[in-house]
Amino acid sequence: MAKSMLIISRQAPWSGTGPREALDIALAGGAYDLPLAMLFLDDGVFQLATAQQPARLQQKDLAANLAALPMFGVDELYVCSASLARRGLLQLAPSLPAQVLGDAALAALIDRFDCVMTL
Repeated sequence: MAKSMLIISRQAPWSGTGPREALDIALAGGAYDLPLAMLFLDDGVFQLATAQQPARLQQKDLAANLAALPMFGVDELYVCSASLARRGLLQLAPSLPAQVLGDAALAALIDRFDCVMTL
């Protein structure tokens, strides 16, 4: 049986290679039907914001990669409520449906997976 994996994305979308690498890992794992989920935590919650303008920073848009997650079988998407609150994003209409979790639910989620990768 394949080991389950939780990918925690903690960086803002344009802060480095971490967000793109997290998405690439999730898409590759999904293509091989690995049981995996993604959690957006800390500045990673900014990845779910709509109407981003990456061209202004001479970056490629991550929206297409994010939108492809469900097509690759990555349906379990989570976001930290405390991270949203600290960044004034509680009213965020996310670009993808992600379940908002509190601290206790986050701990239970992390415990549920065999492997946890943080980028």
